Amino acid sequence: MKDVFHIGGKELTSRLFLGTGKYSSNQMIPSIMEASGAQVVTVAMRRVDTDFEEENILNHIPAHCVIMPNTSGARNAREAVRIARLARAAGCGDWIKIEVISDNRYLLPDNYETIKATETLAAEGFKVFPYMSPDLMVAKELEKAGAAAVMPLGAPIGSNRGLKTKELIRILIEEIPLPIIVDAGIGKPSEAAEAMEMGAAAVLVNTAVATARDPVMMARAFGLAVQAGRAAFLAGPGATRRYASASSPLTGFLRED
Repeated sequence: MKDVFHIGGKELTSRLFLGTGKYSSNQMIPSIMEASGAQVVTVAMRRVDTDFEEENILNHIPAHCVIMPNTSGARNAREAVRIARLARAAGCGDWIKIEVISDNRYLLPDNYETIKATETLAAEGFKVFPYMSPDLMVAKELEKAGAAAVMPLGAPIGSNRGLKTKELIRILIEEIPLPIIVDAGIGKPSEAAEAMEMGAAAVLVNTAVATARDPVMMARAFGLAVQAGRAAFLAGPGATRRYASASSPLTGFLRED
């Protein structure tokens, strides 16, 4: 059965979202997208330069991909809203990833400014994907504000440290009816698979692919890992046990006559 992901008014067959930062060249992006199978790509609006065609990152994104501009660089809700409106005016559509970061050391999102930006933009018809520190009460407020999904970080952005917030993400998956998209910190395909096995709707990866020795091969590995993790979740993993349980009977085949 085909596993179609319905989100933000789109139908997707891939649950891997990719970022476009840190690549040595924008020319790599088409190969990365093809190898991974990803259909959603996030782009920092400050990297969109319509005056220089060669440097305009939008020119390197395959036509079939859904562009999700992000508000990277915004330090408060007002700035995030302004960037989102500019993205829409530039023809990037209604999807927007909200990033509001005023912490210069750990680059942790400002959850409360994120809620404010989400409320404003959702009311204007945007499909809002807020990047947030995993917190149940904040996630509930984002749901009320009209978010299309909730995007908790797995670890500090760009760190490749994996699912350090695993138990908090698990709570969001259990309690929030919106899709949970794990964003930031995933460093290995096995970690992406683990997030999907937990029940995450999707994962967003950038640094782990962009900084790999072979980014195209790593993109392919992430695509396969996300598929495997999703299949495992749908299959329903067996129960864990404290003690051993034999796979085959231990009696009845060594009888003495």
